[in-house]
Amino acid sequence: MSSLSPTHAPDRLAFLKTAAAILAVIAGAFALWALRHILTPFVLAIFLLLLIGGLEDALVLRARFPAKAALPAAIAVVVALFGASIWLIADNAGQIARDGSLYAARLDVLLQMGADRLGLAAAPTINELFHQLNPGRYVREVARAAGHVFEGAVFVLVYLGFMLASRRSARNKLVELFQEGHAEAVLVIGRIQQGVESYIWVQTVVGVIIAGASALIMWATGLSHVVFWAFLIFLANYIPAIGAAIGVLLPPLFGLVELDSVWKPVALLVGLEAVHFIVSHVVQPRMQGQRLNIDPIIVLLSLAFWGVIFGIAGAFLSTPLTVIVMAICAEFPATRAIAVLLSADGKPYADGFGVRKKVLTTKLTKGRAKKEG
Repeated sequence: MSSLSPTHAPDRLAFLKTAAAILAVIAGAFALWALRHILTPFVLAIFLLLLIGGLEDALVLRARFPAKAALPAAIAVVVALFGASIWLIADNAGQIARDGSLYAARLDVLLQMGADRLGLAAAPTINELFHQLNPGRYVREVARAAGHVFEGAVFVLVYLGFMLASRRSARNKLVELFQEGHAEAVLVIGRIQQGVESYIWVQTVVGVIIAGASALIMWATGLSHVVFWAFLIFLANYIPAIGAAIGVLLPPLFGLVELDSVWKPVALLVGLEAVHFIVSHVVQPRMQGQRLNIDPIIVLLSLAFWGVIFGIAGAFLSTPLTVIVMAICAEFPATRAIAVLLSADGKPYADGFGVRKKVLTTKLTKGRAKKEG
């Protein structure tokens, strides 16, 4: 019996390590879910910070902006885009609400047409259905949801403000933490920033293509609020895999109550879905293959995982969060297997960020020089 123990001891130890890792992952996921109301605005703030940082570096390296003016310019651009988005959505939503009586009349006509086809004597009107639904009971829930959104937006801005103000001290902390592994710290931060920026770039280009082609089709069919619907399609594209497919369904549904023919919404649906299918199966895979290194099935699983934990915010940020996890796991021998499984080609180490590495090394070196001085 004693001769077998040295052989089986490593196996039992490996089993215990694997079981401990699985339990740690489950406990970590539960902790994230339990703290989701606190962590969601914090995660969104980190994402915006990375976005601003990437835009700042792009202005310095490509647009030749002065280093001191790059950060205020990047913040101004992000705030301007955010404000323009809110204005566009609010303005078009108000116009649609003002024309609600016209859309209600069109819905009554559609309901009567459906009743005639089904052989019903009379169809209920929109007003009758609206009163049967008793919308008053939903007012409290809608108000509560709007309050949560406003509260979360305020916390995101507060977190982002403090993060921007503490960037220099955070850099000094990194220098202090990684005195012996300065190069490794640069690699990890570079891979995270490159992965997030690559994802934003791919989704933005794909979203612009889908939204632009969809706008032309909507204009050709005579649909109103073309810019508004194209913008919603563009935003929905940031939800991986299913976002754009759901986004292109909204204009045809609206077309049923606005356009004077049933065939126009059908043609609109076919055209928008064709655009989404071609772009998502031809253009997007090539761009992702060049810039991202995440297995497609992992994209779907991460969408479900982060969506359960952080809700809609998790759905939008599922791929960037997975990129961050893969970059961190790749640097530790105990978790490198996780990074390999998350990657598309089994090589989670991305080396195509020489400029990014140079910028980060310069920043951290300056932080160390100031500390030593």
